[in-house]
Amino acid sequence: MEPRISIVTLAVDDLDRQAAFYEAMGLTRHRIRDGVAFFQMGGAILGLFPRDSAEEDSGVRFGEGVSKVYLAYNTRSDAEVNEVLALSESSGGHIVKPAGRAFWGGWYGYFADPEGNLWEVAHNPDFPIDAGGRISLPA
Repeated sequence: MEPRISIVTLAVDDLDRQAAFYEAMGLTRHRIRDGVAFFQMGGAILGLFPRDSAEEDSGVRFGEGVSKVYLAYNTRSDAEVNEVLALSESSGGHIVKPAGRAFWGGWYGYFADPEGNLWEVAHNPDFPIDAGGRISLPA
């Protein structure tokens, strides 16, 4: 197995609402639109798949409540953290934890999309982001 993640898929209850939220966040929906939504995110893809279809496809019934998995979006500056959090709120999400100084020295906060999927937004100057948006662990 190569060290990469190809697609992160969220099983969603309302595909149209969720797709509209991520479009309002500035992501571009791919032309494939038949019962799914895909968004290119650097070297990976964010997928939205109706929950009932995801359960049928995987053979797993998803539980209710907060997931133990959350997504992270790293920024190039502290100010960008604040901008992304504000954009999430104006796009229909809600702030879970306002931006503040992290114990590790960076600046971060959390938002949830309209269905409660949790995102951390962080600026960590020790994790460089290249021009293509790819993040790297420190050398």
